[in-house]
Amino acid sequence: MTTEEQFRERTKNFALAVLRAVENVPGSLAGNVLVKQLIRSATSVGANYRAACHARSKPDFIAKLSIAQEECDESVYWIELLGAMNILNTDESLSLRNEGREITAMLTSSIKTARSHP
Repeated sequence: MTTEEQFRERTKNFALAVLRAVENVPGSLAGNVLVKQLIRSATSVGANYRAACHARSKPDFIAKLSIAQEECDESVYWIELLGAMNILNTDESLSLRNEGREITAMLTSSIKTARSHP
């Protein structure tokens, strides 16, 4: 399996872990809003990474990776809020935050590498 395929799988697994974590979240107004935001951003990470893999140019590649990076960082924010409100349990929140941070760091590194090579 190539690194690209592995990262595709990792971003998909991140989205699936988020979807599973929020599947049975109680239905408060705040919880519903935060969960919807999290679902949108977490599923967007992998979709934008896949789009970057088919970019038409280096600027397009960097732009799409940047969107994936922003969405992943946003996901971490929603996870932090859900954890702070005790909507997600502590272990689950910590695990998702750590994975989100790692994926964000990897995307950041890829963007920096792409920018530094003409």
